[in-house]
Amino acid sequence: MDLNGQWMQASNTANMIFGVRALIEFIRATITLEIGDVISTGTPDGIGAFRSTPVFLKPGDEMTVTVEGIGSITNHVVSAEA
Repeated sequence: MDLNGQWMQASNTANMIFGVRALIEFIRATITLEIGDVISTGTPDGIGAFRSTPVFLKPGDEMTVTVEGIGSITNHVVSAEA
């Protein structure tokens, strides 16, 4: 993940505590997954609050997330009032 063009975090599913297959099996045991559902799994090392100098998103920031083999998406941070 890049924030304003600066690398902040990088990881992949191989580093997760529970594998993708196990997560899907666990979720499917309790709910029906529908087309378009998103499974959020948390975050890798490097989150802003725990950096030596904390980093938090603020209006005007640009965040780009890339998924290998799929592509990238860039989002612009706006204030709640916007």
